[in-house]
Amino acid sequence: MIAETGHFALVLALAVALAQVILPQIGAYRRDARLMAVGEPAALAQFLLVLLAFGALTVSFVTSDFSVYAVAQHSHSAKPLLYKITGVWGNHEGSMLLWILILTGFGAAVAFFGKQLPATLRARVLSVQALIGLAFIGFILFTSNPFTRLDPAPIEGGGLNPLLQDPALAFHPPFLYAGYVGFSMAFSFAIAALLEGRVDPGWARWVRPWTLAAWASLTLGISMGSWWAYYELGWGGWWFWDPVENASLMPWLVGTALLHSAIVVEKRGALKSWTVLLAIFAFSLSLVGTFLVRSGVLTSVHAFAVDPERGLVILGILAFFIGGALALYAWRAPSLKGGGLFASVSRESALVMNNLFLAAATVAVFVGTLYPLALDALTGEKISVGPPFFNATFVPIVLPLLLLVPLGPLLAWKRSDIYPVMQRLFFAAGAAFVLALVVAAFQEDGPWFAPLGMALALWLFLGAFADIAYRIRLGRTPVKEALRRLKHLPRPVWGSTLAHAGVGIMVAGIVGITAWRAETVAVMKDGDTLSIGGYDITLMQVGAYDGPNFRSEKGEFLVVRGKREVARLYAEKRFYPVQAMPTSEVGIYTTGFADLYVVLGDRRGEEAWTVRAYINPMAPWIWFGTGVMVLGGLISLSDRRYRLGVPFARRKAPSGAAA
Repeated sequence: MIAETGHFALVLALAVALAQVILPQIGAYRRDARLMAVGEPAALAQFLLVLLAFGALTVSFVTSDFSVYAVAQHSHSAKPLLYKITGVWGNHEGSMLLWILILTGFGAAVAFFGKQLPATLRARVLSVQALIGLAFIGFILFTSNPFTRLDPAPIEGGGLNPLLQDPALAFHPPFLYAGYVGFSMAFSFAIAALLEGRVDPGWARWVRPWTLAAWASLTLGISMGSWWAYYELGWGGWWFWDPVENASLMPWLVGTALLHSAIVVEKRGALKSWTVLLAIFAFSLSLVGTFLVRSGVLTSVHAFAVDPERGLVILGILAFFIGGALALYAWRAPSLKGGGLFASVSRESALVMNNLFLAAATVAVFVGTLYPLALDALTGEKISVGPPFFNATFVPIVLPLLLLVPLGPLLAWKRSDIYPVMQRLFFAAGAAFVLALVVAAFQEDGPWFAPLGMALALWLFLGAFADIAYRIRLGRTPVKEALRRLKHLPRPVWGSTLAHAGVGIMVAGIVGITAWRAETVAVMKDGDTLSIGGYDITLMQVGAYDGPNFRSEKGEFLVVRGKREVARLYAEKRFYPVQAMPTSEVGIYTTGFADLYVVLGDRRGEEAWTVRAYINPMAPWIWFGTGVMVLGGLISLSDRRYRLGVPFARRKAPSGAAA
């Protein structure tokens, strides 16, 4: 009965979503408060019903109910409990249910926290959000029902993909989906604004926290996926420009542009139409990513489904929402009045440049990702677009953007002067120049871009804190006064600073692992030693053991540096009998500035093994930098103004009233 309860809850959620789509929209059109009020309890009820369905599916996985098709296909009684739980979203049906749970959760959050929104805007936002829910609840009920029964039920299940049986994969998909789906709120606000025919600073203030929450979640999800690929796949890299990786990068780029564009709407009332368009495209690209992963057009470790029929349904949903939104935009956007004028040197101009570079970078990734698919579909010709294409197109676009990042926060609104701004960045520029000279002097065979890349990273990091130094009048006021100013800085200032500094840290990590990575391969027996980067790595032994649902051969490696033991690393070759699939578990020793990365390869004869070892300089900085970026987003999100939104009622107060 648990599966039937979950199925029935989804059917009820579909009915509630339908009511939530129609009644609040009619109420907003007629200015009927009673109909508009239906949206809030409906959004909460829809979320609770989907939560009940998700709970029922989770119970089915935990109890190994193999009469449920999804459980039988993607679980196994011998799996550890953690992977039974993660198996809920380690498949197409369950992951779509998680997708919908997060979608309805965002809608319920607006219903709960959006009391200060104008009634008509809130009703329309909840209606649009419910329309998205209606489409996807209908999709899983009619094409991907997670509660389909098997009769007779198999004795044992097929198990979860071994590559997904990893702690990072327990958290990577939920955060990734929270990012994908979170942009649905920006989409709903954009459509509601077009229906209302009004975009104002209050609208931007409400869009920003939802966009910021989605952006932070997507940043964390992408980062965790990159870390998982780094240590689980055994190839020593962190990004491969895989089409599904690109599918998550595209909405992140547009979401970043949206965050900055919304600032202009909030502060200056400008870029209204452009901001609405970015909100539409951020979620549209999330839908494109959903299509790529689930349509069967890609063969990837990330892909969940290989059913073209379900892909066609998702394509229809995608066409409806993207096509409908763009048609509405073409009709209503001209009625949105522009904001104030601004000079070519101003903060507004800097944010416009930011948006243009991010949009161009998104186009480069979009073309490189979808062109091979389109060519294959139209002509049958198969081509591969990999790192060389993206290095030649994406990198040249992003580099000038990164150079301009520290300038933006220091420019004044409406009109500014570049000379004083450069004076405030003099220390950051000087330090970056010195670092470039030092790196160039000490590197022997390193590539020419490495000194420039490290200088760019330091420029970003120090430039991020230049804004704070200027705000607290560092060096121009007594220390006590500077500390007082520091204490009272708004949280969004700290959040923006940390996010930009995190980009600098990440860039340093990317440059380090790209420029100075070292690799060696050897065939080793017990007692053999290989050397790399000043480390002597000795294979002590390779032993076999049985895990809960796998067999493993584990190699023990003694790592010595300068006659001193620094680590014992363990690298494994695992074999999962149920799926007849091998995986690698690598050994990593990190100093914080570099990783020693050891992989146990295939057996060579009776007693020898292929062993690969890498030195990955500054690799940990990639994920530390993204963590700092997420922290910055969360600090900004904690600001009271974002939690409460704009008190719209106060805008109608007399001119003499307190602001």
